[in-house]
Amino acid sequence: MTMMRRRIPFWGAFFTAALLSFVFADVAGAGAATLPTVTVSVSPSSATVGGALESGAVNIAASDTGVKEANVVVFQIKPGTTLAEVEAFANAKKAAHDPNNTSKYGSIVYDVEANPGKPTEAATVLAPGEYVVLVGAGEKPVQLRTHFTVTASKAPAALPAPAATEKSIEFAFRGPTTLHDGELVLFENEGFLVHMDIAFPVKNMTAAKTAVRDLLSGNEKGLGKLIAGPPLAFAGPLSHGSSQEETISAKPGVYVQVCFMQTQDGRDHARLGMERIIRIAK
Repeated sequence: MTMMRRRIPFWGAFFTAALLSFVFADVAGAGAATLPTVTVSVSPSSATVGGALESGAVNIAASDTGVKEANVVVFQIKPGTTLAEVEAFANAKKAAHDPNNTSKYGSIVYDVEANPGKPTEAATVLAPGEYVVLVGAGEKPVQLRTHFTVTASKAPAALPAPAATEKSIEFAFRGPTTLHDGELVLFENEGFLVHMDIAFPVKNMTAAKTAVRDLLSGNEKGLGKLIAGPPLAFAGPLSHGSSQEETISAKPGVYVQVCFMQTQDGRDHARLGMERIIRIAK
């Protein structure tokens, strides 16, 4: 299959992330089942948020009706920033093509791709405050669909202890290079920049090593011949300090873990070292 770059605009003008052209495979069977659940239901024209809207760890279940490859983003508004300011920035033509500019207005705390059928689930921690939900479809710009308030809980839940933790930094991944199908894994961004965490399967270790060399050199044409199936979306672009915890549900094999976010001068993070070989075992 030919590998292509697909740019998904975030908030109209300023957010672009280079992703593979494949439809993403399911990676999370569920978040932590014992946590309070927040539901995010999206359609071609609306989004509805329900469930336990209190601070602390929550399991967010994103469901999708009639939107193919819906990009569902939960964005926390920084205290002191108004919803009107966020909306104005989202619609501003002068907004730069750099997701790190979101830090002036808040942070990306949850980012998944949802498709019709089974909800996409991942756990995260919500602080008290104001949030917005943004939804995009395919290559269309992500639009602000709704907002909601998270109140302070008297007894906020904590994320369950994961079996493994994967960390994104500038410019690398840290954590175990073998994950197991069925285990609970925490994916967190400890870098100062916005990072994504995806992995694409390859046939064997030889193909994986070749893919790493191609990523470092920017040889996308060569990569297209090495990919052996849909990528796994561990975590969409997340801001500094954000995390998603989920149960791995993926075919065992060899994968290449990668971040396709870009620097201000247009270089993929993958070319700066954010790629490595990992395994998913039974």
